[in-house]
Parts: sequence; C-alpha cells; structure tokens
Amino acid sequence: MRRSQVQARINGADIDFLCEPRQSLLEVLRDELGLTGTKEGCANGNCGACSVMLNGRIVNSCCVLGVEAEGAEVTTIEGVAHGDQLHPLQQAFLEEAALQCGICTPGFIIGAKALLDREPNADEQRIRHWLAGNLCRCTGYDKIIRAVLRAEEHMQEATKA
Repeated sequence: MRRSQVQARINGADIDFLCEPRQSLLEVLRDELGLTGTKEGCANGNCGACSVMLNGRIVNSCCVLGVEAEGAEVTTIEGVAHGDQLHPLQQAFLEEAALQCGICTPGFIIGAKALLDREPNADEQRIRHWLAGNLCRCTGYDKIIRAVLRAEEHMQEATKA
C-alpha cells in the first residue's frame, strides 16, 4: 500500500513520518514514532485511553487517521512533563494512587490537562463531567478526581507564587 508523508508538530518537535492512509493516529504514534505512552483500550473511541490533543482539542487517536495530522499540533502524554519534572497532574496521580494498571492513565491526564488549561478553577462536578468519556476498570473514579483536584490546587499555588 502506498504510504503518505505527513509533517506535524508532535510534543513541540517538528516531525515528518510516513504512514498508510488507513493507519490511525494511535497506530502511527505507537508503531511508527515509538510514542507508546498513548494506550489502546478499545480501538473504537469509547474508552478514552488513547486521548491526545490535536490542535488544542481532545481526540480519540484510534478514531483519527494519521494522515489527518498533516500540519497539525499533537500533544501526547510524553509531551506533558517538562524534561524530568512531572506535570502537577502526573505528580498528583502518583500521590493520590490514582492509577493501577495504567491503561487509562494517559488519557485521563491528557483530558484533565485540557480542562485545567481552559478552566483552572473547575469544580468536582465539572471535572467528573469533562472526564466522563474516559473509562477506568481498576481504580474507580474517586482517586482520579481527587488527583485532578490536588493538581488544580498545586497549579493555582504555582501561579500565585
């Protein structure tokens, strides 16, 4: 099958890659680019495990074709931390034990980051509503919500300092 050349900005770096027209963005990220942090949970857009940011919007990368990333900006879980320093969301997920098997964690962190970037004072109800498209089969949601609320507090404190 003929492969298409795609140019995109992924996690802040300009990247050129080849992909088949039928390949999902998830397949491209994991198989072609080695960015395995984004997980495949359902492969049909129902679980949120493969969530990434595409031009500032959350998308299920299993439902987006790799060729659709042409000229786009993509942020994966690998692009959330700043070097060796974890993002407050990542740190809060560890502190609140908001992960177990880890399949859903990248999608929850990407989704929560997108929310807190837009609404830094989101309340618990808003967080629960925003993350409703992400499924967790292991930890339940209370620890995840606590982690997002904790990260929100840390991020607000950092902006005041």
